[in-house]
Amino acid sequence: MPIETIYGNLQGLKSSQIKQLQRLYQQRLPGDRPTTPEFAQRLAAISTEINQPVCAYVNRRGQVIRVGVGTPRQTQIPPLELPRYGAERLSGIRCIATQLKPEPPSEAALTAMALQRLDVLAILNITGSGFQRRGGGATGYVKETYLAHLVPSVETTEADAPLASWSVSQPLSLDILSNQDFLDLVEGLEAEFQREYVATQVDTDRDRVLIVGVQTDNITPQAFQDTLDELARLVDTAGGEVLQTFRQKRSRPHPQTAVGEGKVQEIALTAQTLGANLIVFDRDLSPAQVRNLETQIGIRVVDRTEVILDIFAQRARTRAGKLQVELAQLEYMLPRLTGRGQAMSRLGGGIGTRGPGETKLETERRAIARRIARLQEEVNQLQAHRSRLRQQRQHREVPSVAIVGYTNAGKSTLLNALTNAEVYTADQLFATLDPTTRRLVIPSVSGEPQAIVLTDTVGFIHELPASLMDAFRATLEEVTEADALLHVVDLSHPAWQSQIRSVMSILSEMPITPGPMLIALNKVDCVDSDTLAVAQEEFPQAVYISASDRIGLETLRQRLGQLVRYAVAPS
Repeated sequence: MPIETIYGNLQGLKSSQIKQLQRLYQQRLPGDRPTTPEFAQRLAAISTEINQPVCAYVNRRGQVIRVGVGTPRQTQIPPLELPRYGAERLSGIRCIATQLKPEPPSEAALTAMALQRLDVLAILNITGSGFQRRGGGATGYVKETYLAHLVPSVETTEADAPLASWSVSQPLSLDILSNQDFLDLVEGLEAEFQREYVATQVDTDRDRVLIVGVQTDNITPQAFQDTLDELARLVDTAGGEVLQTFRQKRSRPHPQTAVGEGKVQEIALTAQTLGANLIVFDRDLSPAQVRNLETQIGIRVVDRTEVILDIFAQRARTRAGKLQVELAQLEYMLPRLTGRGQAMSRLGGGIGTRGPGETKLETERRAIARRIARLQEEVNQLQAHRSRLRQQRQHREVPSVAIVGYTNAGKSTLLNALTNAEVYTADQLFATLDPTTRRLVIPSVSGEPQAIVLTDTVGFIHELPASLMDAFRATLEEVTEADALLHVVDLSHPAWQSQIRSVMSILSEMPITPGPMLIALNKVDCVDSDTLAVAQEEFPQAVYISASDRIGLETLRQRLGQLVRYAVAPS
């Protein structure tokens, strides 16, 4: 991009006026002063002639690096193009902006200053009744000025959002503004920011995350809050630290950014103030939405599915689990390679459009497609292997029961308690990913002990990503091929009824209808009598247990025996 690019609204400008603006790039300002009277008057003259505000962005070497027609908000530098110094530094760029109305800088201009972490914002209020230019026509001069800059602040709003803190001077004459000790001011500010940064510095190994939720008309307030709480748990499980949660109520998500423009600006300002390095949305985002949000906010943006995939990638231990996670990640990534701009799209076939060959985008696409095909073959082989194991169990007439349930319901803890298995357990979402099969002896009608096979499956979650459903089909087949299901529910969770509905919804989408089911309401030692009464009324046939305290396990064994006899009885 040529250095003389003029940004902003150029509609209606004459070529001579654009050239005047371009010549501003040739100006050099002193490094220790915000501006000079000559440069300020030149900006004022151009601004008056075109009857629009003009902004000049200057680095600490005094070089003009950006000229725009419009307000500081309209001409601001995109976050991705700004230097990345961190929360303890300013950007090293100042903005000198003209205003046609004699008033202090607006909040929009000050917010733009904060978003860009400008060294200072110098506002020049101009009037058009100035001296005559040699060629005729009135030109403007600077009537008064304001000098604004950021200041460190720990104040927050009622929602614990950091307040954008800045200082705005009283009206100054141009001479006083031009004689301000700019370097001393900036160095003092950065020393204050450094002190505040050190005082609040936290573990930088963890992602510092802002969560964003969009409540549409079809979501109840309680369901929306449950979704945000679960997303915070997912982020924590993935190794991130949630700094703040944003909420916006809309009839439908914004097609370009999911949330409105004002909320995007609020998120960007908070991310910059708190030093966040990741934004997580509570819903799936389109590739275009991710691209637009990252452009406007300046840091990485992911959606709920990507967080779940990251957790699965961390949790996979066996080769089977790892290949299924990789398959899910690649299938998620492939459509998101598109839309990276004209530079990565295929050249056309007409005259003047033929190029040296396929582009980087197509190379990546081709490589990912080949890898997906290979992984699918391996998943198919895994599927066939597990099918042979199931046939062997069926040949031996060993009934099988698959343990299903919402993630963190206590499935692995129950398997350990029943069979003395040593499956990893933790109070985390998706603590175990790979299926584990163990033998369990249960009572039978004849009095002879009967052996069954218990299989702990991957936990379900509300709106389980489709890519995971497909990639984990070999694991989920343990559910569809089992003689019966043991549905474990965390009765202590506030949304336990919603979780039951989510699991039942996922089971209903299975290609083969699973066998009969027994519901085990877990963690009864952690619930009050009211919750227990509601559960007993709604699920009178359920069994009540505490896997960690081994409460109700003998009753569960007996009920499993009844379940298996019913499941394998000839029809």
